Amino acid sequence: MDTSPRVLVLGIGNLLWADEGFGVRCVEALAERYSVPPQVTLMDGGTQGLYLLPYVEEADCLLVFDAVDYGDPPGTLRIVEGAEVPRFMGAKKMSLHQTGFQEVLASAELLGRLPRELVLIGCQPVELEDFGGSLRDAVKAQIGPALDVAAEFLRGWGAAPLPRADDAPRLNAGSLGMAAYEAGRPSEQEACRFGDARFLAGD
Repeated sequence: MDTSPRVLVLGIGNLLWADEGFGVRCVEALAERYSVPPQVTLMDGGTQGLYLLPYVEEADCLLVFDAVDYGDPPGTLRIVEGAEVPRFMGAKKMSLHQTGFQEVLASAELLGRLPRELVLIGCQPVELEDFGGSLRDAVKAQIGPALDVAAEFLRGWGAAPLPRADDAPRLNAGSLGMAAYEAGRPSEQEACRFGDARFLAGD
């Protein structure tokens, strides 16, 4: 009987909001760099919230990549484990996806189906208020170190990743890949990045 733990590696966040896309970019890069054993699922969780609950419930080990506001210097990578993960996910909400994922963890725990191993690999964002923007350099530079940390945890769970010797299957459409996404971005003059503060602020 195969007793290998079922592992879910989840990237969450929004590619369209600058550094909010850190988690998704990490899991995409992991899929491109490594071949993983069959008991490992790599998933772009986006901002799906409670729709992710069935996948979380099925996992024995859960590793999450995300942009998280820890109050650290921008671009800082921080690793959180175990019972601290739900607390850090809710420390300071940057967007609705974090509220939704905190609910996923709470629901799984209530049902007695919380993965026995929890890891959050988070990065302090530099910029969020850039609609259609990509990762800032300080955050992008943490993708490689984040993958190194993830690979260590996978090895510890008996699910060692191996360097790819073939073309990786894409987790997202080619147009959403980081290089294509950044290359297709209009100039500041051609696209609204921040909106008009008079209307965004309200009265």
